[in-house]
Amino acid sequence: MTKIAVIDYGMGNLHSVSKALDEVSDKEKILVTSDPELIKSSDKIVLPGVGAIKGCLQAFSGELRNEVVEQIKNKPTLAICVGMQMLLENSEENGGVKCLNVLDGKVVKIPASEDIKIPHMGWNKVKFLSDHFLWNNIPDCSFFYFVHSYCCLSSSDAISETNHGNSFISSLGKENIFSVQFHPEKSQDLGLQLYKNFLDWRI
Repeated sequence: MTKIAVIDYGMGNLHSVSKALDEVSDKEKILVTSDPELIKSSDKIVLPGVGAIKGCLQAFSGELRNEVVEQIKNKPTLAICVGMQMLLENSEENGGVKCLNVLDGKVVKIPASEDIKIPHMGWNKVKFLSDHFLWNNIPDCSFFYFVHSYCCLSSSDAISETNHGNSFISSLGKENIFSVQFHPEKSQDLGLQLYKNFLDWRI
């Protein structure tokens, strides 16, 4: 049986994420866990995140952090919202913090203008920049649900973009890692399709 480890470091939208994965699961076992041994024995990893990045990185520490960083080197990994931001180089949130430097890009405050609201909250269009297995059965320029005040504006790993006053990177992909700024678990049928694609993803 394929085991999916949803990483519990006390800061993610764990119930909603695990419930959505369960809904599209066939034979997969969904494990919400902070146990390094269970993470090590899992087949795939989901790294969620909600809140301020400094608090997330502080909570995501020690043996748990070391094991996850090791395991995402070769296991299919889905990172969500602040989970995505943690994989980038650094963030200017909370006065500036170093991130995990797994993916190319920096996290900055969403550029302000009179025409937009911060945080960026609600449905917005995701425009594909490149093909990916996780886009299967999801049309280009589909709408997904966002909640964030910080974003990545450019990255060599970018695979989709979204506009909120300015264009920002709404998903990144590199080898076995797929990461999204939006929340699939809040994005109804297309969000569930993305989770199903992740469960079906083979690398």
